[in-house]
Amino acid sequence: MGEQIAETRMRRPVITARAAATFDPVGRSVASARAFVRDTLQGWGLTEVVDDAVVLTSELVTNAVVHAGTAADVVCLRTDTGVRIEVGDRYPEREVPLQSAGVQFGSPDREGGRGLLLCAALASRWGVEYTATHKQVWFQLDLPDRPAGTRSAGPALPIEALPVADARVRVAVIQIDRLGSISSWNEDAQELFGFSPEQAIGEQLTDFAAWPHTPGTSTGIVDALQLSRWEGSYGIRDAAGRVIPVYASHLRVRDAQGEPSTVCLVVRENERAVLQSPMRVPSSDRQGSSERGTSADAFEVFIGSPAPDDLDGLLQRTVERARDMLDGDSAYLLLATDDETELEVRASTGLPSARQRFARVPVEAGSGRYGSARMPAVHEDLSAVPGAVPLLSNTGMRSVVTVPLKVEGRLTGSLGVAAEGPGRYSNEEALRLQFAADRIALAVESARLTELERLRRGSLSFLVEASDLLAGTLDRDQTLALMAQMTVPTLATWCAVYTIADQAAEPELSYVLHEDEDRIDGLKALLSKVEPPEPVTTPGAQVWTAPSEAAHAAALRTSLRSLGLGDSVRPATGPGTSLATAAAVGGETVVLPLVARNRVIGMLTLGKPTDEHFRQEILELAEDLSRRAALALDNARLYSERTAISQSLQRSLLPPELPEVPGVEVEVIYRAAGEGNEVGGDFYDLFPIRDGAYGFAIGDVCGTGPEAAAVTGLARHALRLLAREGFSGPAVLERLNAAILDEGARSRFLTLLYGELWPQPDGSAVLKVVCAGHPLPLRLRQDGTVEAAAEPQPLLGVMDDLELYEQTVTLAPGDVLLCVTDGVTERREGTRMLGDDGLIDVLTTCTGLTAGAVASRVLRAVERFAAEPASDDMAILAMRVPEPQLEPQNS
Repeated sequence: MGEQIAETRMRRPVITARAAATFDPVGRSVASARAFVRDTLQGWGLTEVVDDAVVLTSELVTNAVVHAGTAADVVCLRTDTGVRIEVGDRYPEREVPLQSAGVQFGSPDREGGRGLLLCAALASRWGVEYTATHKQVWFQLDLPDRPAGTRSAGPALPIEALPVADARVRVAVIQIDRLGSISSWNEDAQELFGFSPEQAIGEQLTDFAAWPHTPGTSTGIVDALQLSRWEGSYGIRDAAGRVIPVYASHLRVRDAQGEPSTVCLVVRENERAVLQSPMRVPSSDRQGSSERGTSADAFEVFIGSPAPDDLDGLLQRTVERARDMLDGDSAYLLLATDDETELEVRASTGLPSARQRFARVPVEAGSGRYGSARMPAVHEDLSAVPGAVPLLSNTGMRSVVTVPLKVEGRLTGSLGVAAEGPGRYSNEEALRLQFAADRIALAVESARLTELERLRRGSLSFLVEASDLLAGTLDRDQTLALMAQMTVPTLATWCAVYTIADQAAEPELSYVLHEDEDRIDGLKALLSKVEPPEPVTTPGAQVWTAPSEAAHAAALRTSLRSLGLGDSVRPATGPGTSLATAAAVGGETVVLPLVARNRVIGMLTLGKPTDEHFRQEILELAEDLSRRAALALDNARLYSERTAISQSLQRSLLPPELPEVPGVEVEVIYRAAGEGNEVGGDFYDLFPIRDGAYGFAIGDVCGTGPEAAAVTGLARHALRLLAREGFSGPAVLERLNAAILDEGARSRFLTLLYGELWPQPDGSAVLKVVCAGHPLPLRLRQDGTVEAAAEPQPLLGVMDDLELYEQTVTLAPGDVLLCVTDGVTERREGTRMLGDDGLIDVLTTCTGLTAGAVASRVLRAVERFAAEPASDDMAILAMRVPEPQLEPQNS
């Protein structure tokens, strides 16, 4: 025995696959690491542990790249028992919290140690390893046992006990290739769903399948097609657009060339017995049962063996057995919420289950014997007490017996059996049903808790991804689209987002999405005619009945109008559209307030199709999402307002348009760096001073933001005012320098090139310029030579006493004067800079070009100098004296 234990301890898991990646110490690496782990595990077919692995990896990589500030090395190892993931960083000196009697982890919300706390909670095994240069945290997730390919044989049954099927049972055989496209579609598939082989072959199965979307509780269709074997229920849309519930068995095979494909056998849901293959009990268990005889487990006696391994299957088996046990016509089972105030319908038979599923009823309906679900109750005739059991209203059921499901004295659910005739049940039947409920209560609660745990883990992964997406944009429209796309179809069938501009404004319908794109226009038209929901700050989901009532009323009116058409053909846009919209909106609709900074900024509306309800867990998840979405939407609003203000202010600092200067071509190009969230910086101006004289300026204020914008506005308006008062260029700049210094702490340095331009009758132009600390203007002559057209002088905003002088430049016909800001000359790529020499080289190639062509060529040269976008504003002012046009000679 000791040797066997030692051998077991020494055995290490066999590694069958490995994937590794390194992520830089930046925030976006966390999302990249999550995507890497998710894609790797899904590619290996380990979908059962993907959510836990993603959550743990997210926390550990965050510790490495954000808190430790180092690169993160992520390694995924597939073993014969599960998956091991290792996350390493290059900061081994960090303190590692230890779980022991004397050391506490602290709050889970604290940044340090949360990743290890999650490892302790979710992983099968985990640990921390150190080297001289690295620290590595690893965790192991074991795979659950997945029996596949099992077989079973049932007992001989009397004919009346056999499952009911159509006279001609049709089994659709559909083959799917490795890309998910349909490659084979048999005759029974055409009969069941209305599509011919020509219409189906080549299409994706996902285009036909209506797969259940409950986060964390089910395998996706793409994942199911990758499994070696899969069996279960879903829906397929037929040619008329209806969803037909089906039961399917998938088997993954490969041909002689090694190409994989999936063979799907599909029947109608009510004929599932044709394909269903329940798991066989191990021989040891069967022997144990035969030896125990009458002492067999009470739960197995009632449920049957083997018991379903999922909550929905267990609940459905329970109501079917309860109905059969009391020879009833219907049965239902409700599960209690955590606070035991409400019961949620989770399974039924003999009732319109789609209408009732996830509907909620209060535990305490009133006083008296029948007023609580905590006690057994018998109703001999429901017609005598209408509304006593709301679940059975308008179902034809007359008598009913209900019993509670309790675990350790706590209410966990309620089980009921009903019959169409009155007086069918007495206290004796209530005792029998209570005895059965006591047998299965613990198993049902255990399965419910397991489902809640899976849902919680899936919800946590969902919220991590949602927060990452919402934090990645500051665009209002994109934020609205993300909110809707994250909820549909994961949480709801359709979604509408209302926004409120201010406290006095009415809610505005801003975005609508439905899982079926053909329904979006009809849904939007319907909601636009309905009064928006009342904005309330109360947290939680509030039921909103207006959309379903309006949809049903519109559908009814359309149907009544259609009755007058007789046998004529209905128009394509007639009743079908309204009826389809009513079906899409006819289920439960809830509204969640979007509250940010103690103000309601909108409402998130979620809806289900006809007769469907929301699960409480889904509503709680939606509430968490709405809080994150509200903050993201408000941040986007604030950013948009700030950007609009900045852009408006920036436009006010630049001249609205340039005047026409006789005899001189003028071209200006202005490029603001960044995303328009800062103002100030570079500016330019060209304005008439008096007849025949024009002033021009190009400048650069030190810094950006409001202070720089104040100096920019001061400079542009002061230049115009002083120049038109008749002051010379040096006098204008000296007075501007004094005005800047008067701003005190708000003042900024300013480099400025200012000049006055006089077009001459002979076709030339005379300029008087003052260059105060600005890049020197360049003059291009007709022969291609380039020279500086001014000398450097002190910049403005530094010294009180400036002695500036102006220099006169004459531009001959064909000459160009180029003025730029330092965003042009200081264009960089690594250690390279364009500089004055690079600008001169570009300008020498512009001989004979117009002013507009010169400015454009300089801009292209700046943009092509480096691959990265420019990080500084730049302004380009080009002035050219055109050559005289030759008079055509008369022959």
